[in-house]
Amino acid sequence: MSKPEFVYTTYIETTPEKLWRALTDGNFTERYWFGHRVVSDWKVGSAYRFTHPDSLSPPQGKVLISEPPTKLAYTWNGCSEEAKREPTSRVTFDIEPRGKVVKLTVTHDNLEEGGVTIRGISEGWPMVLASLKSLLENGRILRIDAPSVAEQEDVSA
Repeated sequence: MSKPEFVYTTYIETTPEKLWRALTDGNFTERYWFGHRVVSDWKVGSAYRFTHPDSLSPPQGKVLISEPPTKLAYTWNGCSEEAKREPTSRVTFDIEPRGKVVKLTVTHDNLEEGGVTIRGISEGWPMVLASLKSLLENGRILRIDAPSVAEQEDVSA
């Protein structure tokens, strides 16, 4: 039986280069990802991690694919103790120019059926990506009542 996956596609009025920077630059992620700052050199095999002042164990993993500005993939190690018992999952960002917009497809796969990670990302990714889209298109993040950091750790999003 295959593992479940989460796929989210959106269209953003930006360039592939600006979107790549927004996904890989901690100054950007901190703005649209509810205070989570990403840190990595984005070389294949390198570690990445998210940091947050209120989080003891934010997402982290290894860079699997880094092809600026079209494709980025990394492993996703769960945050909570329950999520850490699940297999390491994978996040892939496919960036395709479409005229004046960019098609962004996020695929989060190798998920455990009914696990805490799939439950968390099913709510988390749409919030993060909506805020990313808003920031790139009009310079403002969305003011979403996001779960607290403790709740995010419980659901790995």
